[in-house]
Amino acid sequence: SAGTVEFIVDKDKNFYFLEMNTRLQVEHPVTELVTGEDLVEWMIRIANDEKLTLAQDDVKLTGWAMETRIYAEDPFREFLPSTGRLVRYQPPAESASVRVDTGVFEGGEISMYYDPMVAKLVTYGETRDDAIAEMRAALDAYYIRGISHNIPFVAAVMANKRFQSGNITTNFIAEEYPNGFSADDLPNDDPAMLVVVAGYLNQRVAERNARVTGQVSDHPLQVAESWVAVSGDDHTAFDIEIDGVNNDYIVAIGDRSYGVSSDWKIGDAMFVGVIDGAPVCVQIDVEGVGYRLSANGIQRSFKVMLPRVAELQKLMPFKAPPDMSNFLLSPMPGLLVKVSVTEGQTVQPGEELCILEAMKMENVLKAESKGVVKKIHAEQGANLSVDAIIIEFEKDE
Repeated sequence: SAGTVEFIVDKDKNFYFLEMNTRLQVEHPVTELVTGEDLVEWMIRIANDEKLTLAQDDVKLTGWAMETRIYAEDPFREFLPSTGRLVRYQPPAESASVRVDTGVFEGGEISMYYDPMVAKLVTYGETRDDAIAEMRAALDAYYIRGISHNIPFVAAVMANKRFQSGNITTNFIAEEYPNGFSADDLPNDDPAMLVVVAGYLNQRVAERNARVTGQVSDHPLQVAESWVAVSGDDHTAFDIEIDGVNNDYIVAIGDRSYGVSSDWKIGDAMFVGVIDGAPVCVQIDVEGVGYRLSANGIQRSFKVMLPRVAELQKLMPFKAPPDMSNFLLSPMPGLLVKVSVTEGQTVQPGEELCILEAMKMENVLKAESKGVVKKIHAEQGANLSVDAIIIEFEKDE
């Protein structure tokens, strides 16, 4: 059969044996891409009593390959598992440089009972830089909705300058993300790129709306050229000027102009086009009258509106979210295996409150501060969703 031998390597490129696994491991597509050999096929042939016709000298290494594991987990919640239905699932197109090994499909369910791996995404290039560039493009084109996934984290790693240089060790994640992964760690080669796409999408929709039939004859709908894009994440406003026709537009933000060309059609979930001569792929989610755009691991929401509407928007009152500080919420979907406290009980910091099981792991939830249990909202054996209320505590007076 085939096996996998694991080593670690020091800074002087000395190899140290770790272990031997008498099977293929999840990284085998990397070997297949750089050797041109199908290891699974060879295993089946050997199991069928065929002879191995390859000698060691016949195995040639060509180019570079890289694999990322696409996982059903939330990198912004300390990589806790995420379960649910794959409402939309569109992997990147496979080619000589892109390979996707997966067993899931659109409409399928990622349950709490199995490993969180969704797919193995593997890219190939003549150089390591080429393989990274292919991976970054493939990640942008990987469209998954219905569950949280680790693509933003993987995209951030691929854009990390230290990773790109190859100056990495087994301490890379601990050193680069010492406080965990957050939105601040996401790359942003050009912050205006998503603003440009938001303006382009809005202009295309406005032009379509202007062609609707049945308009009042002496008050036809006019398409504006001046807009304001307001970020729903930090409320930053961007003044936009747009001019163009036939899918080719000039989008100006301040004193910088961007040429945009795309065959995007209203309703498409992906914007694929060229901005200032560079290929761009942006994922689109419609949020009411706005858009949530995702590219290079970044996600940002925008509402594009007329300048007068943007002025009035500033006067809208802020609706504060409800105070949930006195509740223990489920940090992940999972099975409530055990409730360790009772109503009326005083708990101390670090005391066990309950145990959640998800994807073959038990997670102990502990008290962060002293408090009194007011009510237990979930029973042992319940299947919980993210942010489901488990325990309510007495409010501090």
